[in-house]
Amino acid sequence: MKFFYWTILIILALVFQGRLSILGIYPDLTALMAYYAGIRYGETKGLLVGSLIGATQDIVSLYILGPNLLAKGAIGFLSAIFITGGIFRWTYLLGIIAVVIFTLIDNSIVFLSRSLFDKIPAPLSTALFIAIMQSILNAPAGIFIRPKHAD
Repeated sequence: MKFFYWTILIILALVFQGRLSILGIYPDLTALMAYYAGIRYGETKGLLVGSLIGATQDIVSLYILGPNLLAKGAIGFLSAIFITGGIFRWTYLLGIIAVVIFTLIDNSIVFLSRSLFDKIPAPLSTALFIAIMQSILNAPAGIFIRPKHAD
């Protein structure tokens, strides 16, 4: 049942991610899903679900396979360590900061992977602007995406 649930959510995120736009910048809903999987299900499941989300995004984008797979898998794994590993106690502000940081990490990994293994997808200033704007657009979700043990 959970597999069906996650499949539907991934498809919906990919559909709506390309449709929602503020000033021409799209929020990274798939990064939010990988973050959610990590903080709710732990490192292993976060890594697996994040990798599945990233692989699906790479396949749908018809670009090289790997950048999103690596980025979303890293977010699923690292968010579990960051939030549930006891480093920090979860608060609403920490949730916002974590979403911003993990969205920036996601964009950085995708940009670096595409730059190293293909061609530079955009000038660095444009990529930085998009990464910051996506982080700002994703930030409010940090209030609502909570770990299981949060008060």
